[in-house]
Order: sequence, then C-alpha cells, then structure tokens
Amino acid sequence: MGDSRVPRDPQLPTHWFNILHDRPQYVTSAVSRSRLGGEAKTAGHGALLQQPLSLARQSINTADRLIPIPDEVLDLYAQYRPTPLRRAVRLEEHLGANARIYYKYEGANLTGSHKLNTALAQAHYYSRAGVKHLVTGTGAGQWGTALAYACQVMGLRCTIFWVRSTLRQKPIRGEMMRLFGAAVHESPSNLTEVGRRALKKDPEDIGTLAGATGEALALAAEDSESRFAVGSGENSVLLHQTVIGQEAVSQMAALGDFPDYVIACMGAGSNFGGITLPFLGAAKDSGRPVRLLAVESAACPKLTRGRYLYDLSDALGTTPITKIYSLGSTYVPPPVYAGGLRHHSAGPLTSAMYADGSLEAMAIDQLTSFRAGMLFCETEGILPAPEAAHAVAGMMDLVSLHPRQGPPLVVLVNISGHGLLDLGAYRRFADGEIEAVTADEASLSQSLSALEEFNQRIAVPAEAT
Repeated sequence: MGDSRVPRDPQLPTHWFNILHDRPQYVTSAVSRSRLGGEAKTAGHGALLQQPLSLARQSINTADRLIPIPDEVLDLYAQYRPTPLRRAVRLEEHLGANARIYYKYEGANLTGSHKLNTALAQAHYYSRAGVKHLVTGTGAGQWGTALAYACQVMGLRCTIFWVRSTLRQKPIRGEMMRLFGAAVHESPSNLTEVGRRALKKDPEDIGTLAGATGEALALAAEDSESRFAVGSGENSVLLHQTVIGQEAVSQMAALGDFPDYVIACMGAGSNFGGITLPFLGAAKDSGRPVRLLAVESAACPKLTRGRYLYDLSDALGTTPITKIYSLGSTYVPPPVYAGGLRHHSAGPLTSAMYADGSLEAMAIDQLTSFRAGMLFCETEGILPAPEAAHAVAGMMDLVSLHPRQGPPLVVLVNISGHGLLDLGAYRRFADGEIEAVTADEASLSQSLSALEEFNQRIAVPAEAT
C-alpha cells in the first residue's frame, strides 16, 4: 500500500513479536508416516496445509525477533487497535484482594474477539498468493466470524464448518458469518466423507473441532483455488496475535507497572500466546520475572490431564503429526458453552512451553467460570465470552491465594472476546440451569489409551522426539 490512508495510533505495533528468535527450541517438527514404506519423516509444522511461503516461513523463522506487519494489514488493524488496557479497581475492591488487577480487552472489534488479528493477516497472504477460497473449521464461532469478515474485506470466498453443538447454541453468530458472505455448514455434515462417517456412526454426533477441521481440509483439497486457514495452534497464528501483548507491555510501562502473572484461557493457544509471548521478551530484556498461567476447561483439560505425545490435529488425519499436550484426537468433550476451549490438544508451541515449565495451567469448570464472568460484568461493565470467563475465574483463584500482607500481586488477564452473543448461556446461568461439567471419564480414558497406542504404532525415532 505504501502510504497509509488510515490514521494509526503510535501505540499500534508495526511488527509482530517472534518468540522463536529468543527460543528457537520452540520450532517443533512434525512427524508424518510416509505412505510408501511406512517410514517416519519430518516436515515443518503446517507444511501439509499448503500455505503461501510468506506465511509458512513465519512458523519456522528463528532469525528475526520482529517481523514487519504488511501495510494493508496495519491499516485494517488501525480500525480497531490498539485495544484498551484497564485496571479493574472495582473488582479489586469487591474481592478484597492484595492485588493490582489489569485486563486487556479484545472484544470491541466487529467480530467480537482476538481472532480478527490473524484472520486479516492470513487473508492478506492468501489473497496475494492467488488463492480464491478459504475453508476452515470453527469451535465457538469467533474464528469463523473473523475469517468470514476478513475474506469479505480481501475479496475471497469463505466456507466454514462449525461444530454442531456450538452452532445450535449461538445461531446469531452464524448469521454474522453469512452476513459477511460465508457459507456455513453444521459439522458433522453430509458434504464430506469425514462428516458422513461421523454421522453414520452416530446421527446425533455433537461434533468436535477436530471433526470440523477434518471436513474443512477435505473440502479445501477438492480444487486448486481453495486453501485451509487455521485459527489457532500454528506458530504463525500465535505470531499474529502478539500485537495484543506488545500493546499491553507498552500500556503497562506507561502506567509504571509490570505483571507478576499474565493470564489467559487456553484452547489451542492463540489468545494465550498473543498476550504472553511479548511479556517473555520484555522480561528477558528487563531482567524482571514474569509467570504465565493458562486456564483451560475442566471438560477438556489437555494440559492438566493430557499426555505430551505425538498426535493429529484433525479427524481427516492429513495434518502433520506433532508433539503436543493432547487428550487424543478421538476425545469428544462434553458440550460446554466455551466451545473455543473444546479442542483436544494445545498447539505445539504452547505445549513445548508447558513441557519446559514456562507456563502453569489450571482447569476451571463452566459453572465457576460463569460466576466469574458475571462478577466481572457487574464490577467492570464488560461481559466476557465464556472462554475468557475461564481466565477471569483463574485470575480470581490466583489472587485469593496471595497473602494479605506484603507487596500486592500484579496480574494481567486477557479478555479475549465479548459475551454479547452468549446471553442465552448467561441467562441459563442466572436461572440456575448451568452445570459444572467436567471431563467425560470414560471417553477420556478410551481416548488416552488410543493416543498411547498410536504413538507405539508410529514408532517415532528417538531423534525426532
């Protein structure tokens, strides 16, 4: 674009922060079985998704700490960024906590969540590569909404496979996707072999993100003008989200503060990485320590109860097999309202961080998270999405354990999206109809056993692990 036509706030980052420069060990390899001879071979994570080279290189770049944001993407960011950082004074007073609580709010853009940060970037790179049609799977629907809008802006067609249980919980979000021109299909569907197989096994299948992703991959493979776009987990996706954390680092510095803890909910890792990774860089530069807390759903506790093994990300089985914290790709989480937290695994980068102790994790049930979300609304005037409410609940648990004497605990929590399209769920909570919901023990045991058997079967070479 050259000259920007959109006024940009000086706090808007012009580059993405690349943690792979500081920690090249996080460039994880994917391991896939060769169809010829059954040998294990390595390939860069995401290589099988046929990304444009400009995008794929971002997932393996260890040379550059800062990666320039294209002018076209910056102009689009400038329409809604920087996003606000606030101190939750009324919540502090209500809790009586010895803490300074800050929050970063990502819910004020048109699509209502942080997902737009990578949707715009991916649509830019794909359109420049000549792709005409993007296909994806979505869990809670925030990613599908963001990609639908980004495709409309970039002149691309968009098809979305949306997990059945969440589609039926949030029909208005589907109307938003269609408003932006996307074709939206309930998953499992009869459009792909993946969906037909799931429906044949169980006509009432509630769906999973692995299934929706598998359907999207299958459809994207049908013609040369279509590509699959990924909403979380991929290193490049976390990179695009670092505009969140970079802004927060600057905003907290302007207030003369620095967090002891940075907290976010954990699905596959996009909003968590977006807020936390720049603080790892800032901590390294300043010599100040920072701790990171990932809060996951008790119905899908991939970090706190999963295994760090090789697994698939989709039901089709075409994505690279990566080493991740997983409950197994066959695990079907109960249909909680935090659909964005129902993915069976964390992404490779956040999994590596958990494995080396760079982040902590806790699991929160949905009843506890709704209580926290309502309290945050009452005290701070923002209704968080059910996913972000998990982060609020985790933060409240953390500050409640901090001693009343001594220095206050400084915490920063990422409110990754608004809950205005989740009013039905909040109404059910107010009416006493929301249950806690934890992992399905039988399904979890079966899936973890299948995961361990899968790792024995692929016989990953020692040098690959």
